[in-house]
Amino acid sequence: FPVTISANNISLNDLPTSFNKEPDMITVTHRFSDHQPNQETEILIIGSFNPAVTKENKEVDFFYGRNRNFLWKLLPTAFRELDLKDAPKQEKLEFMGKYKIDFIDLIAEIKVETGQEANYHDSYIDNKVTRWKDIIKVIDNLPNLKKVCFTRKTFNDIPKMKNQLVAIRKKCDNKKIYFQPMITPARYYNDQKQTEWTNFLTNGSR
Repeated sequence: FPVTISANNISLNDLPTSFNKEPDMITVTHRFSDHQPNQETEILIIGSFNPAVTKENKEVDFFYGRNRNFLWKLLPTAFRELDLKDAPKQEKLEFMGKYKIDFIDLIAEIKVETGQEANYHDSYIDNKVTRWKDIIKVIDNLPNLKKVCFTRKTFNDIPKMKNQLVAIRKKCDNKKIYFQPMITPARYYNDQKQTEWTNFLTNGSR
């Protein structure tokens, strides 16, 4: 038999609760938001973001400190220094001072869905940014800056970060500062990666 359902017979409790419901969002700030590059910096390494709230980051006390990031092997090896991957922060700071290297990230703050606080993949956070670092201003305030790099080479999945980098590169060109996108220091270490980083750090010519 055909069944007729009247609106009067439907309770609000019977309706799905997910329709038009906005996901809960949480603001995530940069883990090292207070860090400012040293005024003597000659080499500035730009990354994307380092969230303050991930479980993986719990023991990370400085830039590029994750287990699967090898920047602190790449940098000292380029200058024939000892591997600093597992070294304390103070030793890294001393190395930075010696070679006038410092760090900054493009993003200061993001807003993500609850449960995604640990998702720091560039392709995910690219459209979650609520506040960018003013890297142009930072560059203007570093009188000795000679070289700038960004820690990845491809930009297809990060259009908003790419726009930031276009402006940064233009600023570098105007100030005669060498700029280079680099092979990522993350995931693995090999000779090809070391050679590229060594050439950037120790040569610095276009």
